[in-house]
Amino acid sequence: MEHFREIYESNVKEVYGFLLSLTRDEQLAEELTQETFVRAMEHIDSFRGDCKISVWLCQIGKNLFYRHHNKNRTRADMDEATVNEILQEESPEGDVLQRHQSSQIQKYLHGLEEPYKEVFMLHIFGEVSLKEISLLFGKSDSWARVTFYRAKAAIIEKLKGDSHEL
Repeated sequence: MEHFREIYESNVKEVYGFLLSLTRDEQLAEELTQETFVRAMEHIDSFRGDCKISVWLCQIGKNLFYRHHNKNRTRADMDEATVNEILQEESPEGDVLQRHQSSQIQKYLHGLEEPYKEVFMLHIFGEVSLKEISLLFGKSDSWARVTFYRAKAAIIEKLKGDSHEL
């Protein structure tokens, strides 16, 4: 138990900061941080040691965040820059089309394969940098960039296909 206290004390700020960047809500980040360490304590024997313990803890926290997000989701807000990149119109018709496309973006996002879906959601909704994403996945920075841009390109391509059907 003393060993776990050391793990907690040396990683709690990093895990909380990571979850705060995902949730943008101090209270929720605190709750998820505590739940992360409870889960970690319950499953510490499953930690293989092939990554930093902080990365393992952030993965647990990220999974808890996704469970919470999916359970409590009413409608995820799209990143304004992404939506504006796809639709530039400012009119009542454009507003209706923008709402429709936001819904379509979410639909296509959930249809993406992993890791594209997860990387896109972390970067856009969680505002996690691509560098941090590369560390979470234990991959290179260029892998995170390429994975994100491929996910974004796939969603845009599907949207372009929809616009031809209108």
